Amino acid sequence: MLYYLSDIWNALINVFRSITFIDILDIILLAIILYWVIKLVRETRAEQLIKGLVLLAALLFILNQFEFKAMRVISDMIMNGGLIALIVMFQPELRRALEKVGRSKVMKPILLFDTTMPEVQDKETRAVEQISLACEKLSRTATGALIVIERQTKLGEQIETGTIINAIPSEELFRNIFFPNTPLHDGAVIIRDAMVYAAGCFLPKPARDVLINKELGSRHRAAIGMSEVSDAIIIVVSEETGMISIAENGQLERGFDREKLYNYLKMKLLPDPVDAKKMKEKKKSSSNRSRKGGDKK
Repeated sequence: MLYYLSDIWNALINVFRSITFIDILDIILLAIILYWVIKLVRETRAEQLIKGLVLLAALLFILNQFEFKAMRVISDMIMNGGLIALIVMFQPELRRALEKVGRSKVMKPILLFDTTMPEVQDKETRAVEQISLACEKLSRTATGALIVIERQTKLGEQIETGTIINAIPSEELFRNIFFPNTPLHDGAVIIRDAMVYAAGCFLPKPARDVLINKELGSRHRAAIGMSEVSDAIIIVVSEETGMISIAENGQLERGFDREKLYNYLKMKLLPDPVDAKKMKEKKKSSSNRSRKGGDKK
């Protein structure tokens, strides 16, 4: 028994001695990937699929030990087409994972226009003001509304389901769109580049629909679903209570009023005036230096 334990101890020492920095890094990367996979599928339908796959793999392994010929053929067929089957079964989860990677800070695209320009700031400020004012008026009359503010993730698929408007945002326009029994009042309004770009748009269902509070209606569920697959800010005005809510990153925050909503949108959408001023001064100084360099030549 003592020799047996000694052999085990020596084997463990040899294993640890053979571990290199690359091996440690490999283990850390594998742990990170497993952590994100578990976090991605937790409390979703994929969790049940994984449990079923693990049970099926264990059953096939046990049956193969007894050399059942028919079961061996079936297991070989499953293994050959396993990767394709996994991609098909976990398509929604894989898509959400890739979308999250695409929305990460590392993958941020280069801006096509300068958001610190006065005309752009004025346009965005007006949009935030009108959205806040419209939501206040809609809240008072308990008129249901769903407003999606597009950010980095483009919402072309949702825009195609609605009607293109491309109008300057105004409180009157929002109230007219969401007025009960009008053709576009049931869908969502999508704001793109500080313009009311489309209305009557349909939004995706949330991945964890079963876990959402039963008291929330279809608008709140659609808002949560849209926020799960994009970085958009979605504003909901309840038709039952008139309460204003915001969905972002799969989370729903309730109890907004006009001022709180305005401050939230201003913080999320409008550039910091101090940072904007610094950027302008930096650009101005760099342009002056280039001019001076041209004069010397």
